Amino acid sequence: MTHLVQLNDAPLTLDDPALLSATSYGHFTSMQVRDGKVRGLDLHLERLDRSSRELFGHGVAADRILTYLRTALASSPSGNLSIRINAFARDRAFVDGTPVEPDLLLTLTDPIEPASEPPRLLAVEHERTAPHLKHTGTFSLTHEIRRARLAGYDNALFYNRDGHVSEASIWNICFATEDRIVWPAAEVLPGITMLTLQAGLEALDVARETVDIPLTAVGDYRAAYLTNSIDPALPVASITSPGGTTQYEPNPDSAALIAGAYLKIPLQEI
Repeated sequence: MTHLVQLNDAPLTLDDPALLSATSYGHFTSMQVRDGKVRGLDLHLERLDRSSRELFGHGVAADRILTYLRTALASSPSGNLSIRINAFARDRAFVDGTPVEPDLLLTLTDPIEPASEPPRLLAVEHERTAPHLKHTGTFSLTHEIRRARLAGYDNALFYNRDGHVSEASIWNICFATEDRIVWPAAEVLPGITMLTLQAGLEALDVARETVDIPLTAVGDYRAAYLTNSIDPALPVASITSPGGTTQYEPNPDSAALIAGAYLKIPLQEI
């Protein structure tokens, strides 16, 4: 016997038990597909290739990824769905430093619409391992979400050991003043939507900057927004930290600015 997978008290049939490794060491990207198109598709392809080179010593060609995506799209007549692509290796030789071409596991679900309610965030000190990678080590993220909700909040906002805001659990975050959009300078995952927004802001010639944002200074801004592939500009209702709670009022001007920057970058055909 080489593999036996049992769920509770019954054997579980898997064509390839090694697929379970997709949930441990690896990386992924998630995209919202609309009418067969993705905003920032080129950035997703670059992320998968770059991260694979770092984790497995072997990149993933864009043509290979696009071929798999087109096969997946064939199952969706509308062309509207959510796709997650996990890169992992069934060949354990990568552990010894041998370059291994990763497998790609595509998961298709119904399209996810943006949230409608501004979240209340609980600030917690937390620094992700290898924050520049969208890796599968997401235990700590989920744990902090759970802790925040048990404390009566909607989600968690992270700050680093220096007391500077970095990112939220599954989002990047930016802040708005009267005339500019501000991003934290702390180490974060360079999210596809964050990069898309920054390109859109540049195209619109909107003032923007990346600076250290002390947790004690979040009240200096007029608004805060969470950004990811599902929520390109989700306004934050409040941030609670050891120093108190900052409440944000709706800010139509900055919301329109960020929405315009997002739409400035066109969708790309798969």
